[in-house]
Amino acid sequence: MASFGHITPGRCAQLGRALTAAGLSWSGNDPEDPQYRIYTVTDPRGRSWQVSPVTNFQLSPSSPARIWQASCGELLTTTPALSARMVADRIKETP
Repeated sequence: MASFGHITPGRCAQLGRALTAAGLSWSGNDPEDPQYRIYTVTDPRGRSWQVSPVTNFQLSPSSPARIWQASCGELLTTTPALSARMVADRIKETP
């Protein structure tokens, strides 16, 4: 069974700060169960992205901060596991 113990309030706040610093418009839900956390982000081109936590199976011991994954339906793309800053940069810079 997948575990989401790596998703903490601090890590969620870090993602919010990274998205804000990148100048992206975003909103997030706040469910009790972290596996259901989803952030909706609008990129500079008006596309909607969904950012959610990766499962413990997707975590890499060598990159423990890479706990987020973003997907954009319009582009039919999903990122690998990325850190908060990497997710914000990827969303902002995707052509």
